[in-house]
Amino acid sequence: MDRMNVAIVGTGFVAEFYGNTLDQHPELHLVGAYDRNPGNLSAFCRRWPVRAYASLTEMLKDPSVDMVLNLTNPRSHFEVSARCLEAGKHTYSEKPLAMDSGQASELVALARRRGVYLASAPCSVLSETAQTVWKAVVDNAVGRVRLVYANFDEGMIAPNFTPWNMINGCGVPWPAKDEFEVGCTYEHAGYVLTWLAAFFGPAKTVTSFSSCQIPDKGIPVDKMAPDFSVGCIEYDNGIVARVTCGLVAPLDKSLTIIGETGIIYTSTVRNEPNPVYVQHIPPYRRLTGIIERRINRVRGWAQSCLPITLTTGDDWHIRRKYPFARRPTRLVAGVDKPVDFNRGPAELAEAVRQRRPCRLSGELGLHIVELLEALQYPERFGGRRRIDSTFHPIQPLSWIS
Repeated sequence: MDRMNVAIVGTGFVAEFYGNTLDQHPELHLVGAYDRNPGNLSAFCRRWPVRAYASLTEMLKDPSVDMVLNLTNPRSHFEVSARCLEAGKHTYSEKPLAMDSGQASELVALARRRGVYLASAPCSVLSETAQTVWKAVVDNAVGRVRLVYANFDEGMIAPNFTPWNMINGCGVPWPAKDEFEVGCTYEHAGYVLTWLAAFFGPAKTVTSFSSCQIPDKGIPVDKMAPDFSVGCIEYDNGIVARVTCGLVAPLDKSLTIIGETGIIYTSTVRNEPNPVYVQHIPPYRRLTGIIERRINRVRGWAQSCLPITLTTGDDWHIRRKYPFARRPTRLVAGVDKPVDFNRGPAELAEAVRQRRPCRLSGELGLHIVELLEALQYPERFGGRRRIDSTFHPIQPLSWIS
């Protein structure tokens, strides 16, 4: 197998997530790294012994570097990726591709002019769970899809849990100030938005609301971004997705797809081998009595909020109808996230070798940025935004067909 030489720019908190699974991707060969923080760079290069470049310019002049992983903070993504693309390097950017759709569009155009590939995280749409949900949709397991509930609530992580005290294995703290200023929607909504893009194609419109419910999160910031957003996204064929993202409500990263004959459900989109369930809706004349009996037995708000807790008996049939078409072979090592951040760079490397479109293309990244803008800043668009960008249909992985 041909290896692609990779260099990392930005060796902060998230870089460890990539370093931990590199050895499980022989198609990726890490040759060096750069960070403007000498301490972070030194710690990373000690843990994964590679060349420490003195500058980004030195990295980009290295002819052995084929691909750059841009793991800098979100507000640096545009500038760094633009320099990498200008230097003729294939570029994989952490999410989001840029902070606004104008910048993202510039990057897509630049990659096209330079004849190089541009791709963007998140890559969880390549996971076993996402691909299994997708297969259930394609197989028409619940009939025509009408509605989607997609949640990414992290819980009230600040100020009570002081997340700025979280330190990774290289001694780098979680970038709390930057996270709060960029906003949880920009940081997290992409995890579900890319799934919806794969399943249902380009979004057409977004109607949204956002606010900052906890303005004091325990540390000083220049400007606090919204910590809650909710939007209804319209897709072709009358499909509507309600997407919620926040740092206030209790932890909930579930996805529920409601069709005319049933429901597809997974309890979290951030566990790559998470079970996927299908529940079939019984006749309405039986449904009313069933729900009344079950509600009487429910104790606690968390149970009553989850449709699946009301359907665990014989009346509604739930089973793991779609076990993983292929069991996961590699998950992240050494961190508390059952994910593999290098699926994205590996997908980009394979697309380059095969000269095919990348499933995580720059066009997809641009589309996601448009959605993020609409969700986090509805006031810029009068609360409702028509989405102009599009992308080539994303192909499912071969093992789910």
